[in-house]
Amino acid sequence: MVELDDRKLKILQAIIQNYLETGEPVGSRTISKYTDLNLSSATIRNEMSDLEDMGYIIQPHTSAGRIPTDKGYRLYVDLLLLDKNKEVENMKSILIEKADRLESLLEQVAKLLAVNTNYATMVTTPQYKKKVKFIQLTEIDDKQLLAVIVFEGNIVKNKVIKVTRSLSKETVLKLNIVLNTFLQGLDLAEINLPVITQMKEQAGEDYVTLVNDILDAIMQAVSGDDDFKVYTSGATNILKYPELSDVEKASELIYTLEEKKMLSDLIHNKMDDEETRGIQVYIGDETPIETMKDCSVVTATYEIEEGVYGKVGIIGPKRMDYERVVVTLKNLMVELDDIFKNKT
Repeated sequence: MVELDDRKLKILQAIIQNYLETGEPVGSRTISKYTDLNLSSATIRNEMSDLEDMGYIIQPHTSAGRIPTDKGYRLYVDLLLLDKNKEVENMKSILIEKADRLESLLEQVAKLLAVNTNYATMVTTPQYKKKVKFIQLTEIDDKQLLAVIVFEGNIVKNKVIKVTRSLSKETVLKLNIVLNTFLQGLDLAEINLPVITQMKEQAGEDYVTLVNDILDAIMQAVSGDDDFKVYTSGATNILKYPELSDVEKASELIYTLEEKKMLSDLIHNKMDDEETRGIQVYIGDETPIETMKDCSVVTATYEIEEGVYGKVGIIGPKRMDYERVVVTLKNLMVELDDIFKNKT
């Protein structure tokens, strides 16, 4: 950003905006009409040559105009995220009308975004911070214990644990005290060997196997993602863009969107990353999914309550209308926040 003066920056923005609209390489004559710089085509050609040397644009064919590179898109998006804060159509009333439950609301969000943006969209179910709030062991019968594990955000998981012998009420109480003393406030990564060793020492030699079984149950509950879902919509919208309509590539991309496993892995792996909580833009190779290397993916985070949050994403060509997408997502996050606060 520092290396570009105002003139180069305006020319780059004009190239990107024109390419977003047309999908065609942009020439100097187009830019001379498109901007208010009042520069000759020759001067603009010189500036475009400099921008090409800097890696912001490329010339796909001899005698053709220029198109943005990933670096050019990145600069454009970074400036957009800093400077743009426009309002878009209020979707709150539509969303409330068409969704009585959270799942149907999220499905409707995906469909609504796909219709409004003409891109593919994805919305995840909410996840929670996986920190243990407290654990309660209760004896079901002589051979089974019920472990009730409560996480931050008051998310509750139940696991049945088999035992080899009947436990007294005093033993169950002791185990509850030990578990909560050592595990309260910890997440999966923090339940390490020193913590486990101390727990076993406190529980006593006779209960080492039982403590292991209880820890296994907790680990399964903490790491389990059976409830995690990704709703998608607008997969066929990608066929509207020539650069994504190659039969083989389009088929692979549509399969990725419809099969959802790779999307789930991508989003789920980033759920606990606080640096990705705001609006994030992944351009080209910045997207780890191979079938999306010719795309841009824009994601935002919605939050139902503290520690309970999910992701919304829009997938399109690298020449997507970033301004509209970013503003739409910003507005949607505000509306969802308002809906959740008033409906939960």
